[in-house]
Amino acid sequence: MGHLRFLTAGESHGKALALIVEGMPAGLPLSEQYITAELVRRQKGYGRSSRMAIEQDRAQIISGVRHGVTIGSPIALLIQNRDWENWKEIMSVSPTDKEIESIAHLRPGHADLAGVIKYGFDDVRPILERASARETAARVACGAIARRFLEEFEIAIHSHTWAISGIEAKINHPLDWPRVESSPLRCADSSAEREMMAAIDVAKERGDTLGGIFQVIAFGVPIGLGSHVHWDRRLDGRIAQAIMSINAVKGVEFGEGFRMASLPGSEAHDIIQHDEAPPFWHHTTNRAGGIEGGISNGEPIVVNVAVKPIPTLAHPLPSIDLKTKGEVLAHVERSDVCVVPAAGVIGEAMLAIVLADVMLEKFGGDSLSESQRNYRLF
Repeated sequence: MGHLRFLTAGESHGKALALIVEGMPAGLPLSEQYITAELVRRQKGYGRSSRMAIEQDRAQIISGVRHGVTIGSPIALLIQNRDWENWKEIMSVSPTDKEIESIAHLRPGHADLAGVIKYGFDDVRPILERASARETAARVACGAIARRFLEEFEIAIHSHTWAISGIEAKINHPLDWPRVESSPLRCADSSAEREMMAAIDVAKERGDTLGGIFQVIAFGVPIGLGSHVHWDRRLDGRIAQAIMSINAVKGVEFGEGFRMASLPGSEAHDIIQHDEAPPFWHHTTNRAGGIEGGISNGEPIVVNVAVKPIPTLAHPLPSIDLKTKGEVLAHVERSDVCVVPAAGVIGEAMLAIVLADVMLEKFGGDSLSESQRNYRLF
């Protein structure tokens, strides 16, 4: 059982998304405005669907905060779905006499087929509503709370779009993070960004979708988070599981993970150096992405994440009707053309959640001041 746990509830077109966060110490300054700012970041991005113009995600804190400060009890949040007004009959909690059209045209690449077989439905709607990436809004809210905690230890998390549809940005460190945040694609390379946007426009005209790669980086992470002693305590394994749980993510690597597979050992590893001044230890490179032996090594944690194209297409793929078993075109549901920039924000949230969890595991504390005291002693 982790020190920081969270549960989300809610469907894409239901009344609201609900979130409970347990394990956050008392004494952490936290506001609805801070959480909402992260939700707004998730909604941005060139290539998003019209749903983003409908929803204006806002976090309502229901419990766990008093006078702007956490009190150590579970934090409950509510994010209203404004589009609920148009779905009251279809997503009614109570039985309805109105005939509701079921969805039987399965969508390749979605949870449709596996979900209806697993749960015994003859309608895809219950599956797609919960499998929808709409749920990630609640994760971003939880990530905002975790990020607020990490800020107290001077740990900062950023992400940027590295590639879309094979068009790669040139990455020059240090990255200009204000430029990334102002970019419609959250991309640091303006030249590559123009090519990416043009590719998204073409895909939209064709009724197609595009995937890509984002990179998420955590700065200021201390040495010693995670452990080598058990498989489930390894920090890279915990981060990988969290990132892989994001909708449409199909690959995760740390640092130069896949490139290192083609290098000799003499060129793959990060040389260790020692200084007389804090933080004392550092490496000449960061090919490992900040984690060695399942433990943070003091370098920035760098995670590269592959996002597949969204499988709901305006020009749908051929498929099968769940009821008749006849050949049909897949169901079309409103969706994005490209979600890579937004996926980066969700990746930040999931990384923040894992890092907050292992920070609490390492330093403990029922109050923020106690956690900080333990951290300073370390």
